[in-house]
Amino acid sequence: MSARAITSLNNPAVKAARALHLRKEREETGLFLAEGLKIITEAVELGREPRLLLHSAEAAGHPLLRNAAVVSRETVEVTPAILAKISRRDNPQTVLGIFEQTFTPMEALNPASASCWVALQAVRDPGNLGTILRTADAAGCGGVILVGDCCDPYSVEAVRATMGSIFAVSIARTSVEGFTAWRRTWPGSVVGTLLTATTDFRTADYRAPALILMGNEQSGLPPELAEICDTVVKIPMRGRADSLNLAVATGVMIYAATG
Repeated sequence: MSARAITSLNNPAVKAARALHLRKEREETGLFLAEGLKIITEAVELGREPRLLLHSAEAAGHPLLRNAAVVSRETVEVTPAILAKISRRDNPQTVLGIFEQTFTPMEALNPASASCWVALQAVRDPGNLGTILRTADAAGCGGVILVGDCCDPYSVEAVRATMGSIFAVSIARTSVEGFTAWRRTWPGSVVGTLLTATTDFRTADYRAPALILMGNEQSGLPPELAEICDTVVKIPMRGRADSLNLAVATGVMIYAATG
């Protein structure tokens, strides 16, 4: 595979790739950074076209990279130092890709297409968000809806945590007011978690399509969202810990709804 080579850290393409660590740059360009040949291969298999592939000389002959390069708009060979600078890691992946972000409009969501969906209100931690996207993909959920002021699902940290599921899961976003209005059309059950709930999550009615509604890591569901749930449930804590990590709790709820 023949590709042009870049060796300077000051190259405009390198600077543009590095800038995608910044949310402002991602929002302005509509692009994001994905790391690793496995993730990029999954993206290509799902019909996503890389805007740019950057790879080391070590990866140049790999057949999966050649397949990805066929559909990529541009492919360049770079030094290990450039890969480390872009990824901000001492031991970077040998292949990096830049892709266009994709959000599904709320009105385009089809509740009947899956038995379980997830809505997250004001999720703050990109690692949590990425892990939830990965779990939603694994469980066959229809998509993940981001409600209110959430962290960016296309941040480098979130994309890493998805392990490639960023390309497989529909992501929608809306305001609290928009979600509340949209929820009125939901044909199945809406089940939220609340520390003060009395219903055990294992006994809830997850009438398909079930929409799992989870609140912020620190404060949980606000009253205005708890009120629009058909059921609020709790996950019992039997040890000294008084709560679960948001990604773990969401995974428990997803499999309760699908299992």
